[in-house]
Amino acid sequence: MKLLILDRDGVINYDSDAYIKTLEEWVPIPGSVDAIAQLSKAGWTVAVATNQSGIARGYYPLATLEAMHARLRALVAEKGGEVGHIVYCPHGPDEGCDCRKPKPGMLRAIAEHYQIGLEGVWFVGDSKGDLEAALAVGAQPVLVKTGKGERTLEKGVPETTLIFDDLAAIARELI
Repeated sequence: MKLLILDRDGVINYDSDAYIKTLEEWVPIPGSVDAIAQLSKAGWTVAVATNQSGIARGYYPLATLEAMHARLRALVAEKGGEVGHIVYCPHGPDEGCDCRKPKPGMLRAIAEHYQIGLEGVWFVGDSKGDLEAALAVGAQPVLVKTGKGERTLEKGVPETTLIFDDLAAIARELI
């Protein structure tokens, strides 16, 4: 199985320091939906692992998050592709859960879902926490310059990190 794991906010859709709280605020980054569809059609399973502490903070209900993910799946399906397993951490940063990145719980959940190891699997994110989560499970950290990616890059990234402009560039590389 060819598996690619993506962070959501800042990788697939625009991010906001004020959180993505409504379906209307969930806006794909140009080229990201096409990239996921192309990867899917080329035999890649594209899974998503996303911190969503806005739920714990009371900014939006779980139903809104599910609507965002349904929208993502529908947009990718319109292009002939498919989104794989989506996992999210609904906890706040002080709750001590095992799933909130940089902890690797969500990545392990994806590995368990697909019954595969994560050694060398690309995990694409835009933050230091994403890269640290990848390293914690032996996955390949991949940084996109969208979202918080440029700021993350300025602060320094692990030596083994692969760096791309956006998700569309990753799709071109992998296909």
